[in-house]
Amino acid sequence: MLAAQRKALILDEVSLAGARKITDLATSLGVSEVTIRRDVEALAEQGLVDKVHGGVTANSLSSTVEPPFAFNSLKEQNAKDSMAQLAADMVKPGHAIALMGGSSVYALAKRLRDVPSITIVTNSVPVSDFFAQHPRADQTVVLTGGVRTPTDSLVGNIATEVFARFNLDLVFMGTHGMDTDFGFSSPNLVEADTNREVIRRAVKLVVLADHTKWGARGFTSFAELADADTVITTSGIDKEALAELRKQVGVVLLAND
Repeated sequence: MLAAQRKALILDEVSLAGARKITDLATSLGVSEVTIRRDVEALAEQGLVDKVHGGVTANSLSSTVEPPFAFNSLKEQNAKDSMAQLAADMVKPGHAIALMGGSSVYALAKRLRDVPSITIVTNSVPVSDFFAQHPRADQTVVLTGGVRTPTDSLVGNIATEVFARFNLDLVFMGTHGMDTDFGFSSPNLVEADTNREVIRRAVKLVVLADHTKWGARGFTSFAELADADTVITTSGIDKEALAELRKQVGVVLLAND
């Protein structure tokens, strides 16, 4: 198992349980306690967890901390692929779309490689890199400028100025969390501002958020649940949460976990 995969699993377990012992993590991941301690120290240095005697706890500042793209891309991979397929079915030749940052939208980007005659505007460096490595003559890809976040997204005034120049059919966006009262949120204040501007420029907003995002709140909200035209989530979502989504959002699509 790669170090990045171990760290992603540690983040998953700690976020779900709130705290885990080093010994328990070593057993569940099948590695030595020394290895787990080294991983925990690296995560703590990045501000993603808090180190305590004999264990690790969820970071008290988690609402303002963004896990790096490399970690997020290893979490809930099957769910992201399933959501990406449902999202890809919405994109037709001739569409102008925005692909925002994050690992869920990156999974979608990989499925759009063979869609002809589309224009893609993105603030995601990984998304831009993917299309640069797999170019098509009938696709146009525009990468915004801006300040780079831990999730490899470009945000800020330059990014919003670029998005302001376009009329977009669809914007596909991930989220740190989704909540009945707080809506869709981000740990990054500037990223939230950028998201709001992009939403204004699109005919339809599509949010990709697996079931683990329900009830989570980032530092700042960038949209209400009702602002989304479509939410693509996964079948593991709580029944009450699903009912709330369907009450507020026009279309809710369920992908397999």
